[in-house]
Amino acid sequence: MAVHYCGLCRRTAFTGRRHRYSAGHRRRLQDALARLQEAAATARAAAADADAAVRPYDPAEHDGRFWCPCCGRGVLRDGRHGGLALPQAGLLRHLAGPEHRRETARFWRENRAEAALQERCLVPTEEYERFVRALDRALAEHQRREEERIRQMAADIREAERRQRETVQAALQVVSTGLYSRDTPHDAEQPSLSGTQTGPDLLWMESGQSLTFIGHQEAEGKGNVHTGAKPPWLTEEEDGTKQEIGPSYEEFLRQSEQLAHLSVNLSHFTELEN
Repeated sequence: MAVHYCGLCRRTAFTGRRHRYSAGHRRRLQDALARLQEAAATARAAAADADAAVRPYDPAEHDGRFWCPCCGRGVLRDGRHGGLALPQAGLLRHLAGPEHRRETARFWRENRAEAALQERCLVPTEEYERFVRALDRALAEHQRREEERIRQMAADIREAERRQRETVQAALQVVSTGLYSRDTPHDAEQPSLSGTQTGPDLLWMESGQSLTFIGHQEAEGKGNVHTGAKPPWLTEEEDGTKQEIGPSYEEFLRQSEQLAHLSVNLSHFTELEN
């Protein structure tokens, strides 16, 4: 009994090469060829529109792979050029390569696939070369646009810096003009009261002058602690005695006795109610 391992079905068949004619193998062969033809058609459509086949690179979107049943390995679907992604460029390069053409012929021969479908799973070399030239033009155009955008950004930055310098210079000029007007002599020509000055004149004192301290002005027996007067508890009455603040000691004892009697009466009243 012949033992045969089928890579397409991924199983070992004990019927030998007759396994290739079984219904399960033929069904899997048709599904694999349909996926390969669809991928080849999508790649060739992208080759026809290579001018739009330049996009920013995104690992989640452009790192996908396609399983080639003829070569028995995964193929990177998109290409990459620096920070740019080239959709379908990797698959087109594989489908147009000599290795895929050789493995496709072997796969068709071993699986007895329909010969008319073989060319649909291949990309002619001339077509791939046209795609490469169009892709080079698209990359050059994209680089030109990026350089133009960078030059425009640099021009905008220089313009913003120029406006900022002009604003700073104008502000410094206003400040220097104000300092100059403050340092002019006092006897110089001053605007009249009917002029534009609406607030108080803060430059009424000439430079170099200072205020004269005339000491604390106290009024005997008048004023408060903030003006230097004595606090009330330190003042004396007219007869020479100091004014007492609060009740006397005798008054305090009398009030304490009254509170004690009141507490006793309240406790007695509480016992009667209970």
